[in-house]
Formats: sequence, C-alpha cells, structure tokens
Amino acid sequence: MAITNVTDQTFDTETKEGVVLADFWAPWCGPCKMIAPVLEELDSEIGDKVKIVKLDVDDNQETAAKFGVMSIPTLLVFKNGEVVDKVVGYQPKEALAGRLANHY
Repeated sequence: MAITNVTDQTFDTETKEGVVLADFWAPWCGPCKMIAPVLEELDSEIGDKVKIVKLDVDDNQETAAKFGVMSIPTLLVFKNGEVVDKVVGYQPKEALAGRLANHY
C-alpha cells in the first residue's frame, strides 16, 4: 500500500479499521524528514498488515489538538480506531517495526 496523506476531514475514516500508523509531521521539521524514508521502508515491508497515514499538523491543527500532539514527529498507532501506542521523535526502523508487530 502507499502512504496516504490525510486531513482533519479524512483522518477518522482512514484510521477506523485495522492497524494504522499515523505520522503527525510538518514540512519544516528535521526529524520528520529523517523518519520519512523509514516509514516508506516499513510501508513496503509490512504495508499489507499496517496502513500508514501522514497528517501535516500545520494544515490540520484540529486533529493534532484532539490527540494532544505537542511535538513532532509523533506517531500514533491505531487499532480499529483506538490509540494503542504512541511514539514521539525519530525512531529507527527496527524499533518501529517491533512496536507495530505487537498490534497485528
């Protein structure tokens, strides 16, 4: 699957079924740029088990506020619409893959 860009309007729909990793990011954020290729690799390796979505917090402040996102990147793991895990800051691929494996 490809990584999907979501908005305040589409976020709930895109995260309500299955396991979804939501990346709260912004274009000016250095660590966000560092984690982007990690997410691309994860998508190619486990995209059949985990859907990855990205939300630009500058353009979609309502959703970021709803989930209390204070610093970016913040990665929230949803399972059937419920937050089951949260990671703040850059993470190496192995660490993220290990955390995601707990949920599918």
